[in-house]
Amino acid sequence: MPADTERIAVVGIGADGWAGLGEPARATVLAADVVIGASRQLDLLPPIEGQQRHRWPSPLHAGLPALFEELAGLRTVALASGDPLLSGIGTTLIGLFGADRVTVVPAVSSVALARARLGWPAESAAVVSVVGRDVHAVLRELAPNRRVLVLSSDETTPRQLAALLTERGYGASRLVVLGDLGGAAESMLDTTAGTYQAFQGPAPRLNIVALELSGPPASGWAAGLPDDAYDHDGQLTKRDLRAAALARLAPAPGQLLWDVGAGAGSVGIEWLRSHPTCRAIAVEANDARAQRISDNARNLGVPALQVVRGAAPQVLADLPTPDAVFIGGGLSRDGVLAACLAALAPGGRVVAHGVTLETETLLLEAYREHGGELTRIQVEHAAPLGSFTGWTPGRAVTQWALTT
Repeated sequence: MPADTERIAVVGIGADGWAGLGEPARATVLAADVVIGASRQLDLLPPIEGQQRHRWPSPLHAGLPALFEELAGLRTVALASGDPLLSGIGTTLIGLFGADRVTVVPAVSSVALARARLGWPAESAAVVSVVGRDVHAVLRELAPNRRVLVLSSDETTPRQLAALLTERGYGASRLVVLGDLGGAAESMLDTTAGTYQAFQGPAPRLNIVALELSGPPASGWAAGLPDDAYDHDGQLTKRDLRAAALARLAPAPGQLLWDVGAGAGSVGIEWLRSHPTCRAIAVEANDARAQRISDNARNLGVPALQVVRGAAPQVLADLPTPDAVFIGGGLSRDGVLAACLAALAPGGRVVAHGVTLETETLLLEAYREHGGELTRIQVEHAAPLGSFTGWTPGRAVTQWALTT
């Protein structure tokens, strides 16, 4: 790790390379003993006598501590594309070393350049990064007339997006591929998702994709997606119960949920859909269900859902501290409820559902010991009854909710 007096400078560089850098950024690079960056970025710099050049390690996160340990005592510059704090290496380095060790010299971001080329006000478009991530993350944003700027991973991203949108009935969406923004080779291909498949030329490796979505109304981000939005084997927290649970779990930006005994993963998935910075871990002992959870998460636009395969409470010991816990299955296993309560961060929330007399008894004991809210929920749905319509009752569920 760098000594306390050392700092790392992160310099943003655009497709225009050295010519586009301001004097402070140039001076920072010229004074460096070491410059780290992607091959494309390093190639944009002029030769500087005596200066070391290093490419980023692979895998990146695992290799960074050793790299900077090796470079201890040297004036180090890290190159980033555009704004280093927009899904960039600047964010990673600050997370690793702290903001007091990292100096950021930004350039104009690709997002700002894209908005300028399109005439899109900043507040009119969402930004989604799929750099090193699953393009299914864009599905969370599906809604007619919504604008989305997608930070691409590479030249394959536009075609993946076009295929995904077309598959979801959004083939009429405007799709603009903006390549090498700010550089001499800057390009723009303005088409639709449905017709992009016929485009034979390669996309620029450095690109951002702008979408103006056109398609059927989407599900929205409120809790309680239709049950048929999920692939499941019957182990699913049903729509009305799910909405009631999430209301009490109270998703908030940046917070982490454990979905214990996740079944189809519906509670963790809808927690993630509530805000793009929410985090969730689905814990599921059954391998087939665990795979189904991952598939559901991708199909519903939150592929970042982490799935941990194993039985609670043992598997919970190594997980990061949650802000909220939902226990939808496995409540009758010894130690599950106690482990979840012990793990919660201050101000954390727990919601547990029970459908058997045994689990109902456990929840009653928890309510007597800890307080909170104990609710019995039964939902009835209208269904044909001969030539008439009658109510079909579902199984009653006991819900215990507590804020610590």
